Amino acid sequence: MSENTEQRVCIKFCHKLGKTATETYQMLLLAYGDETMSRARVFEWFKRFKEGRTTVESDEREGRPSTSRNEEIIQKIRTAIRGNRRLTIMELSNEFQISFRSVQTILTTDLDMRRVAAKFLPKLLSETKVQSPQWKTPDSPRPKKARQVRSQVKVMLTVFFDYQGVVHHEYAPKGQTITKEYYIDVLRRLRDAVRRKRPEFKESGSWKLHHDNAPAHSAHVVQQFLAKHGIPVVSQPPYSPDLAPCDFFLFPKIKMALKGKRFQNVDEIKQNATEQLRGVSKNDFHRCFQKWQERWRTCMDSEGAYFEGD
Repeated sequence: MSENTEQRVCIKFCHKLGKTATETYQMLLLAYGDETMSRARVFEWFKRFKEGRTTVESDEREGRPSTSRNEEIIQKIRTAIRGNRRLTIMELSNEFQISFRSVQTILTTDLDMRRVAAKFLPKLLSETKVQSPQWKTPDSPRPKKARQVRSQVKVMLTVFFDYQGVVHHEYAPKGQTITKEYYIDVLRRLRDAVRRKRPEFKESGSWKLHHDNAPAHSAHVVQQFLAKHGIPVVSQPPYSPDLAPCDFFLFPKIKMALKGKRFQNVDEIKQNATEQLRGVSKNDFHRCFQKWQERWRTCMDSEGAYFEGD
């Protein structure tokens, strides 16, 4: 019996005994130490047994890429990388129909290559550092790219939205930090916007506010304001992946659309950001809240424990 299969048997046994996923993982750590399956895998198998799975064997995968690793495929990957050093492991895996792990081993072991980010130079280009990593051997020079000039103007955007679209947005005045006093003023304007744009929610009292645990959001006076005006809040767990839709959906979407563009003044930034904000479709907001629910389910399955990066 393989070690992973053995641990799956233990997970199934603990589930039968009524143990929680967290308790199961802690017991496995005691028994297997450094050889223990990752927390994410333990929770995943625990969930499967909880849903009625009986077998402890891995599922067969249809069309799984070959794990072949020979001189011919090594040479093909070497040629491909020389032609484009920015190819990713996944792109090479798909192109040559071999497993991700095999490509990774060929690149790092057989070809002795490492993927490194470009070194910045003091010039202006629109390419970002995320777009620049390349594969290199130990004796080849590190790639270089121009450093972007930092923008001299910045604007802070606050947005509240639901599955139908944006309910309220505003830009913070120049030099304004998000204090608890300022955030209360923002919430007053949000409350007025809900009255105007979502009267059915306001009248029925069916709307809830979800924001993260930023100091201005969790301040006592802010909590008093929300309670006084009957605004229920969806709690944000302290240890979890991003659960606030602004963090995992809206702001990244706007930033990606504006990445690489240069703006001369605040008004130009606001105009372009507002255009991107208005361009988010209703279907995008629907999908965002579907993802939001999926992230909450994952968080609940892990019993509130931090799991990002497992």
